[in-house]
Amino acid sequence: MEFPASVASLSANTVGSNDVLRRSVAYHPNIWGDFFLAHTSEFMEISIAEKEEHEWLKEEIKKLLVQTEYDSILKLELIDSIQRLGVSYHFEKEIDRILRYVHQTYPIYETENKDLRMLALRFRLLRQHGFHVPCDVFSEFIDAEGNLMESIAYDIQGILSLYEASNYGVLGEEILDKALDSCSSHLESLITDTNDDRLSRQVKEALKIPISKTLTRLGARKFISMYKEDDSHNEKLLKFAMLDFNMVQRLHQNELSHLTSWWKELDFANKLPFARDRLVECYFWIMGVYFEPRHEIARKILTKVIYMASVLDDTYDVYGTLDELILFTSVVRRWDISGIDELPTYMRIYLRALFDVYVEMEEEMGKIGKSYAVEYAKEEMKRLAEVYFQEAQWFFSKYKPTMQEYMKVALLSSGYMMMTINSLAVIEDPITKKEFDWVVSEPPILKSSSIITRLMDDLAGYGSEDKYSAVHLYMNEKGVSEEEAFQELRKQVKNSWKNRNKECLEPRSASVPILTTVVNFTRVVVVLYTDEDAYGNSKNKTKDMIKSILVDPV
Repeated sequence: MEFPASVASLSANTVGSNDVLRRSVAYHPNIWGDFFLAHTSEFMEISIAEKEEHEWLKEEIKKLLVQTEYDSILKLELIDSIQRLGVSYHFEKEIDRILRYVHQTYPIYETENKDLRMLALRFRLLRQHGFHVPCDVFSEFIDAEGNLMESIAYDIQGILSLYEASNYGVLGEEILDKALDSCSSHLESLITDTNDDRLSRQVKEALKIPISKTLTRLGARKFISMYKEDDSHNEKLLKFAMLDFNMVQRLHQNELSHLTSWWKELDFANKLPFARDRLVECYFWIMGVYFEPRHEIARKILTKVIYMASVLDDTYDVYGTLDELILFTSVVRRWDISGIDELPTYMRIYLRALFDVYVEMEEEMGKIGKSYAVEYAKEEMKRLAEVYFQEAQWFFSKYKPTMQEYMKVALLSSGYMMMTINSLAVIEDPITKKEFDWVVSEPPILKSSSIITRLMDDLAGYGSEDKYSAVHLYMNEKGVSEEEAFQELRKQVKNSWKNRNKECLEPRSASVPILTTVVNFTRVVVVLYTDEDAYGNSKNKTKDMIKSILVDPV
């Protein structure tokens, strides 16, 4: 993503040549410092007793999945709870087998069961799993005007379930569009009428970010509290989820401790003070894409890649002069360390660190026979530099691009393609060259996700940046108001979500590891760029989110 900046003001800066007039931005300093390094001793090792209890509880949950009647409400609720508690990665085969059976019996079930909550839950679980089940069953709950039928007007659980299901709609499913709009407004009005605090909190969270757009760890942290308050909760599942959450959290804390050592050695805060210093936020970003223990190496490398991409953005967007950026881009394009002597000191410092990250990537991927993937990763980083350079040229020449020109460049400068391909390059899952070529070709799911990223970024940063955005350009070209521009761009985001949903349904256009990565990156965008730029300003909402999943145990 493009890591939006605050308004850049021109000022002389001490990095590089003092007599050069440069832009600068008053970013807030790093808020975490060496916290995860200094508190290493407090992050307890996982004991043998904990590991044994964890394994025993996991087997007990497997028994529950097997013993519960296949297509019963209890089975579906169990799967939903397992997924929302963030532990479904332990039971992927079992859940897949159950949902394939549920899918086979779907036509029979939908004609025999008229309970809205269960119909919607079943529909959502199947859509989440990639099955393109029809949504016609919901037509009897929506009237001709698109409103909820009177018979379900006070069924909050049913309406909430339908709301969550409707977020998995694709283009052309008008019944789900109507259901989503009607459920949203109905739930907002019902929040004030219920005395059930737990249900009220659940509804508020859903309206804020639905399950389809929720990061697994953040969602798990919140749902654990809700599940604990549910009188019908399964004690073994709750205990397993809490234990698993804390064990994985300790692993993440240990990873951040090592990354903090790397960050301190770089010392970019002093050497490159013009750039945002957001190491922990970058780790939070990639943890939203894959948090599971087996992706430890991938998280370590991708955190560094995202951190370097953030500084790269600030080099082009905030600090570099046009002459410097011409030389800098040429060196990045050649990917040749021997060519950096002609560059200013600050650029040499940055490029040595950048090249070192990719040397580490080559070493780690060579161990698992995946060296070929690193070239794809490098090429995307080069391409990111190229589009950043294009935007810098627009700025220095005061050129106003057309909306079409802007989007062609801005979809790439959002960083979505670079981070997706780099993340696929370092996971242990076997992504073939053919699959990489497919991803690089920018297929529909990548295009839709890039549109979501770019437009949410621009909507969040509007009014706080001194460069053109989709909002400015749309207003100018269409002659519309700010409100109308926001409305149209939000509509484009909404439609792109539907396109993304479609691409995740069978027959799938890509393997599950690829789709999971693509989907999760888009979810991170929702968390960080809904209503504000929570990456650039990470002192409030982002700090609280990080604290909840990386500092405080459950």
